[in-house]
Amino acid sequence: MKYFMDKILNVRWTLVIYDILTFILVDAFLLVIYKSWIPYEAEELVLNSFIALGSILVCRFAGDIYRQIWRFGGIQCYIRFLITDTVAFGIFVGLEYLLSAVFDFRRLSFVRMIAIMSLNLIISLGMRMLYRYCFKCGNEISLKGKVLRTLLKIFANGVDVKKNDDSHKIKVAIVGAGTVGVNLAEELILNTNSAYTPRCFFDTNEKKAGREIQGIPVFEEGKDTFEILKEYKIQEIIFALPSTVTNRREIYEYYKQSGCKIKVYDYPLMKTAGKKRYLREIDIEDLLFRKQIDVSDEKTNDYYKNKVIMITGGGGSIGSELCRQLAKMNPKQIIILDIYENGAYDVQQELNFKYKGSIDIRVEIASITNKKALSKLFDTYHPQIVINAAAHKHVPLMEHNCVEAVENNVFGTKTVLEVCEEYGTERFMMVSTDKAVNPTNVMGATKRMCEMIVQGYSTRGTVKCSCTRFGNVLGSAGSVIPLFKKQIAAGGPITLTDKRIIRYFMTIPEASQLVLQSGAMAHNGELFVLDMGQPVKIYDLAQNMIKLSGVSDVEIIETGLRPGEKLYEELLVDTKKLDTTENELIFIERESPLSFDELGEKLAVLREACNTQDDDTVREALRKAVPTFGRPEDVNKNAENSMEMHAVKMI
Repeated sequence: MKYFMDKILNVRWTLVIYDILTFILVDAFLLVIYKSWIPYEAEELVLNSFIALGSILVCRFAGDIYRQIWRFGGIQCYIRFLITDTVAFGIFVGLEYLLSAVFDFRRLSFVRMIAIMSLNLIISLGMRMLYRYCFKCGNEISLKGKVLRTLLKIFANGVDVKKNDDSHKIKVAIVGAGTVGVNLAEELILNTNSAYTPRCFFDTNEKKAGREIQGIPVFEEGKDTFEILKEYKIQEIIFALPSTVTNRREIYEYYKQSGCKIKVYDYPLMKTAGKKRYLREIDIEDLLFRKQIDVSDEKTNDYYKNKVIMITGGGGSIGSELCRQLAKMNPKQIIILDIYENGAYDVQQELNFKYKGSIDIRVEIASITNKKALSKLFDTYHPQIVINAAAHKHVPLMEHNCVEAVENNVFGTKTVLEVCEEYGTERFMMVSTDKAVNPTNVMGATKRMCEMIVQGYSTRGTVKCSCTRFGNVLGSAGSVIPLFKKQIAAGGPITLTDKRIIRYFMTIPEASQLVLQSGAMAHNGELFVLDMGQPVKIYDLAQNMIKLSGVSDVEIIETGLRPGEKLYEELLVDTKKLDTTENELIFIERESPLSFDELGEKLAVLREACNTQDDDTVREALRKAVPTFGRPEDVNKNAENSMEMHAVKMI
């Protein structure tokens, strides 16, 4: 009963009256003026009209036509209107034939019934379209706008539309005359409080050129683009492009020449922040122009569903995003393990708030080097999947803390694997880095040693092991981009170790999804690598950040390469030993794992060195354990001839 009362209370009765008057006028026009009434008595005409009108109103009420806010009505609303009136026509015809068969009732001819219902439908639809048009264009400061506002005042209960004086608004050109661009233009036009007014579209589709969308001209991108921008007095350019567009870099470089400020109409950079497009400043992450990779799929989701999963380093940049991604997959339990309590607590509270306690999320504080603590936790939770994201990752700091780097990264990984074996964990997944490829620093060498340990352990026991290797992560703790932002905000200078240095980049969600999908598809012992596209020159990154900030006098200073730092990173140890996977962007590098005896010998050398608590001794022991651990000066002197440096020059 309450449902029907709510429906009645929300009905626009004014519109019902207008529809009744419309029908009466149509009926009179067709039956009286065209003398279609001649064969009928007055009572018969009234009864026929009553049946037609009743059929229409009943169906429109049933289809919620009178609860629709027509000023915002889209194509789906008009389709629903057509369907309800089609059903009404069927009911009208059915009743006419039924009554004429049962009673002494003279029905209208089929042609007359079609004429009445069709003309009534056309006028009713036209009335609603005109109403929407009045709201859309009635804010114009012109004679047309004045007429439309007057119509609204007379026929829409005195509704007034605020005049849209766009003389003080920012004039924008929209790049992309597709669905995304049209939605943006409509949003800006309808929102009288918007600070922007769209003046023109640009699109590469020549079929759209010369036409209009929402009254806005569409131009083909070409040699006259910059002249058109000047002619229309464009102040800002907005990219409204679908996510499938791959040449964003070229588009940005092209429109940057116009001197106009560039913005984007897109999703938030972090997927966890929201799913709705909005107008935002172009950020440095956009300038990397990596094609957004969404590697999670149904198979991956099913693998983690109803599983007990432990994430070591779960409060860190990658670990916390792994928790967010896993929470979407309906796991049985997530255990966030970290030595830093604040980060782990923040993730727990975020997920508890988002999922309202529907997911069992636990936080445990312990070091991965503490075997007794780990054993207690494994005995309590018996995790089926362990993702090892805990590690010391800061390159310069680890150069001066070699003992701690090996103890935490190498022996911590070994300890977690041992406990996984003892407690019957199904799968162990390790987060690795491109710095493990031909490493020139302690951090990279420890991660390479971790890869060898994981592959070694994959040859024994029941735990399925895998590693996932990727490059630098945007926005992570210690990333160069947050540092540059702080330096620009302080007025500079930006400190850059070397203007030639290049790096691969990816977003935190991409990295996390890659770890999860690769772990789900792993059989045992794989080293997964992501095709990360083209490397990025950090100097260009710094220059673009300065341009985006709107400040022109920020200086870039070279400080010299730090200990252990090389000019470029590699992703693969041997590019000839790659296998493809079901995801075209994920590859597998296959190596022959070390025998367990050989692995034990290497670990014994490292353990003996760590016992000395001498960083230099540990560094040399690490060189013996990791044959590819080179000296940065040897790598950097031949950097210009590398494939990676050459790739940047070709961009």
